[in-house]
Amino acid sequence: MTVTRYAIYYVPPAKAEWSRFASSWLGWDVHEGAPLDHPTGTGLDVAAITDVPRKYGLHATIKPPFRLAEGTTSDALAERFAQFAAAAKPVTLDGLSLTRLGRFLALCPSGDQLGLNRLAFHCVRDLDEFRARPTLDELEKRRAGGLSPAQEQALVTWGYPYVGDSFRFHITLSGKRPKAELPAIEAVLRDRLVPQLPTPFVIGDLALVGEDSDGRFHMLHRHALSG
Repeated sequence: MTVTRYAIYYVPPAKAEWSRFASSWLGWDVHEGAPLDHPTGTGLDVAAITDVPRKYGLHATIKPPFRLAEGTTSDALAERFAQFAAAAKPVTLDGLSLTRLGRFLALCPSGDQLGLNRLAFHCVRDLDEFRARPTLDELEKRRAGGLSPAQEQALVTWGYPYVGDSFRFHITLSGKRPKAELPAIEAVLRDRLVPQLPTPFVIGDLALVGEDSDGRFHMLHRHALSG
């Protein structure tokens, strides 16, 4: 597989009942790098609802997708990521809740998120030497939605606007949908996914993932946070 971009994700455990359902809901298995059948009997066009986030698989972004910087290698990135994970501490939160973020749906954590936000920032910072600087077109695409001064500074510094105080951990479950559709989608997810969500919610490992030439993401390496 030719990898076009890399990222650091939290990828929920493959064998957990809730993550099996959520992965099939999206229709892509990031662990195996293979399509999944959507759940049946929902009364919804799940394929359309999940079309945009499908290629990423079930995940939460910790360090967003990046091209390798000139002079670095994928092997060196993998080694540095392993070192980072070995020194980082696991994070425990109260749980996950189904949340509207604008016009899309996601799972967001509840409880004290200071340790989680620190983990994400340190990951962005400590692996930054491997990130190629964004092109002008990439920067302008990020700016198109409107950025706060802090987000603009993060974009210039880290290549991504949602770093530090702007970071919000979330596991995406849909693309942007018309507001009128959201209650029906929420109803299905509250019935079939929410009762399975873990309490507490533990982030005990992170994954280095790669984007293939078709834009789909695959698990490359997974390491426990053992600091």
